Amino acid sequence: MNKDNVTYAKAYQFAIRIVNAYKYLSQEKKEFILSKQLLRSGTSIGANIAEANGAISQSDFSAKISIAYKECLETKYWLSLLKNTGYIDLKSFDSIHQDADEIAKILFSILKSTRINRK
Repeated sequence: MNKDNVTYAKAYQFAIRIVNAYKYLSQEKKEFILSKQLLRSGTSIGANIAEANGAISQSDFSAKISIAYKECLETKYWLSLLKNTGYIDLKSFDSIHQDADEIAKILFSILKSTRINRK
């Protein structure tokens, strides 16, 4: 399995966690605005990786990976905001934020290598 497939699998599993977090936040905490933003950005990461895997050129691939990376950064922002406003506890935050960090590092590494290889 190549690195892109591993990244996709990690992002897909992460998206499942995000969907479950959204369900918890909306049903248990009655929080709808921040959790919807989290849902959108957190599930978008894997969707953009899927698009990158179907890219028609190296620049198309790089552009989709770049979007996935930015969505990951946005997801980390919403997670931090949810933690700092008391909607999620520190243990839950640490766990899911660590996963987001791992995905972000992988995506950044892929992005660096695709940009270097283009030159």
